Amino acid sequence: MTTPDQDERWYAVYVCSRHEKKVHRLFQDNGVTSFLPLLETLRQWKDRKKKVQEPLFRGYVFVHIDMRREHLKVLDTEGVVKFVGVGKIPSVIGQKDIEWLRTLVREPDHIGQTVASMPSGQKVRVLAGPFKDLEGTVVKHGRESRLVVFFDSIMQGVEISIFPELLVPV
Repeated sequence: MTTPDQDERWYAVYVCSRHEKKVHRLFQDNGVTSFLPLLETLRQWKDRKKKVQEPLFRGYVFVHIDMRREHLKVLDTEGVVKFVGVGKIPSVIGQKDIEWLRTLVREPDHIGQTVASMPSGQKVRVLAGPFKDLEGTVVKHGRESRLVVFFDSIMQGVEISIFPELLVPV
């Protein structure tokens, strides 16, 4: 016999442009467990500067649902375009990937930029620190090493700063 939460998995949902926060709020209001990784950034306009929360991945919100019971509830939410997946089959996002995303947004000073393609380079694992056991690909920028953590399920990556001595080849 399975409990209800055993059938729940993480999925990425593609949303309308600049609707990530609204969709996340609607999910919460409708009892759908969701996660929107946000980073605080400083935006400048002509007359002022302001700190704003921006999505780590534009156009994506993550939901933790039982696909059989709740997929229509998710798709019927205003601003939702579709589930991210291959063909008509939504891709399951691993719990480990969600935990890495949570770690990444807790360490915003280390994040450089998001990347939409897998860079070439050495595959490595982090030995210590807040990103311990994280695996990714090394990109060198001058004297600084950067690690790109690529999430295959949504074809997006995040670049973080890291000391080279904390990396070991995979």
